Amino acid sequence: MWSWKNPWRENTKDTPKESLNWRLWFGVFVFGLMGAARGIDEGLIGTTAELVPFQEKFGLHDPSKSAHEQAELLSNITSMVQMGSILGSLIAFFITDRIGRLWATRQLCIIWMGGIIIFLSAAATGSVEQVYAGRFIAGIGIGQTTVVAPTYLAETAPRAIRGLCVCAFAGSVYIGIMLAYFASWGSSIHISSATDAQWLVPNSMHLMFAGIIFTLSWFPPESPRWLIKVGRHEEALENLCLLRKLPAGDPYVTSETMDINDQLNREREATMGTTWLGPIRELFSSKANLYRIQLSVLSQLLSQWSGANSITIYAPQYFAMMGTTGQNEKLFATAIFGVVKFVSSMFCAFFLIDFIGRKRSLSTGITLQLVSMLYMGIFLLIDNGVANSDVDQTPSQKKAAMGAIVMVYFSGFGWALGWNSIQYLINSEIYPLRLRALGGSIAMTFHFVNQYGNSKAVPLMFFAMKNGGTMIFFSCVTAIGLLWVWFFLPETSGKSLESLDEMFNLPWYLIGRKGAEITKGSGGMSEYLDKAGGKAATIEMEKAAAAEVKQKNYPVELKV
Repeated sequence: MWSWKNPWRENTKDTPKESLNWRLWFGVFVFGLMGAARGIDEGLIGTTAELVPFQEKFGLHDPSKSAHEQAELLSNITSMVQMGSILGSLIAFFITDRIGRLWATRQLCIIWMGGIIIFLSAAATGSVEQVYAGRFIAGIGIGQTTVVAPTYLAETAPRAIRGLCVCAFAGSVYIGIMLAYFASWGSSIHISSATDAQWLVPNSMHLMFAGIIFTLSWFPPESPRWLIKVGRHEEALENLCLLRKLPAGDPYVTSETMDINDQLNREREATMGTTWLGPIRELFSSKANLYRIQLSVLSQLLSQWSGANSITIYAPQYFAMMGTTGQNEKLFATAIFGVVKFVSSMFCAFFLIDFIGRKRSLSTGITLQLVSMLYMGIFLLIDNGVANSDVDQTPSQKKAAMGAIVMVYFSGFGWALGWNSIQYLINSEIYPLRLRALGGSIAMTFHFVNQYGNSKAVPLMFFAMKNGGTMIFFSCVTAIGLLWVWFFLPETSGKSLESLDEMFNLPWYLIGRKGAEITKGSGGMSEYLDKAGGKAATIEMEKAAAAEVKQKNYPVELKV
C-alpha cells in the first residue's frame, strides 16, 4: 500500500536535529542575501535605462546618434559592472583564503558602496565616464560575492541540505531582481520624470543592501573549514560546535572534523614544498582537476549564452518585442517577471535541488527554457511587425503574441529551476578544500566574462540578427547545454564535500553518467566513523570503495 513520506524528513533523517538551528539559518540568511548584489544591478540597470531622466542625462535617446551608436552606449553602461566583476572574481580567491570569509564580505561591501556612490554622483555632473567608473568599481565588490558567499554556505551547511543552503544565494539574486523591478516601476509612476530622483531613488537600493550585509556580517561564526586550513583548530572546533549546536565530543562533530583534517592533510602532503603557485599548478596538473575545470567553464558558458540572463537585464526590451507598449506597461510586466523568477528559485531550493538531485532539476529547467526560446524565436520570425504599434494584428496574431509573453515567464521559470541554481552550487561543491576558493574564483571569472560578453552583445545582436534570429541562437545553445548535462554533469546531492574526490578519480567518460551510481551512499569518512574509529575507518572506506568498483567492473584503480 502506497504511503506518502515527507521528503524533507527523509533527506535529513541522518542529520542531528540540533544541527538545524538558528545559528546555521542566520548564516544562510546573511550570506544568501549577498546574491541580491547581482540581482539588484541586473534588475535596475535595464529598467533604469527606460526612465526618461536617465536617457536624457546620458544621451541614450540622442537624435544625433544612430541606432547602432545608441545600442553601443546602452551596452557599455549595462556591461560595466560585469567588467568590474571579472576583476572582483579573479582576486576573490586570494582575498577569501587570506583574510577569511567574514572579512572578505566586509571589504567587498565597502568597495560595492564606494562604486555606487560614484555612479549616483554622476547625476550632478552628467558624465557618462563617471557612470562607467562607478559601475566598474561597484562590480569589483559585486563580483566577489559570487565566490565568497557560495564558499561559506557550502562549507558550513550539513551535507543533507547543502543544496538548499547554497541555493539561498541563487534565490536572493531574484529577491534583488524582483525588488529592483518594482522599485523602477514604482518610481516611474510616483516620481516626476522631470527630476533625476526618478532613477536615483531605486538605485539607492545598492547602498541599503550593502549596508545591511556589512552590519550583519559581524554576527555569524567564521567557516570552520577555513579556520582548520589556516591552523586555528581550537577556534574551528568551537565554531563547528556553535553551528551544529552539539558538544565537541559528539560523533557527528568528531567525524566532520576528521573528514576536513583528513582531506587537508592529504592535500598538504601532495603539495609539500611548493610555492604560492602550488595551488594553481595543482589545479591544472591532474585529470580529476581538469574535469572539475571543464565543469566550471562549460556550466558558465552554456548558462550565460542560453539567453535567460539577457532577458533579465533587458526585460523591458523583450516585452516590447512581444508587443507590450508603453513605459509603465513594460515595467509592470517586467516586475511580474521578477516575481515569477523569485518564486521559481525558492521552489527549486526548498523542494527540488536536494530531493530530486542537481541533474534532474537542471535538465527539467533547461527543457522548459528550450521550449520557451524556440517558441519566441519562431514567433518573431513569422510576425516580425509585432513591436510596431501602428500595425493592426489579427485575432490569431494577438493570441500568438500573448503566448510569446507567457513564454518569457516560462523561460524565467526554467532558468530559476535549472542553470541559475547549478552555476553557483556545482562550483562550490566539486573542488577540494585547498582549491575551493581558487576553483570558485575561476568559475566566477568565466561567469562574468560571459555575462559581460552577453550584456554587451545582445543589443547589437538585436540590431544585426533581428529579434527572431537572436532567440534561435539562444535555443541552439540551450539544446547543447541539455546534452552536456546528460553526459558530463555528475550528481553530487547527499554526498559530503570530502567524499566527492572518489567520484572524480573515475575515468572521464563515467563521471557524468555513472559517478553517482559508483559512489552511491558515499557520505565520506563520517559514515564509516560511526562504525569504526580513526585510521581503521579510512581503511574500511577504501576497501569498500575498491570492492564496489571491482564488483561493477569499472576501469578504475584504487589502492588499498
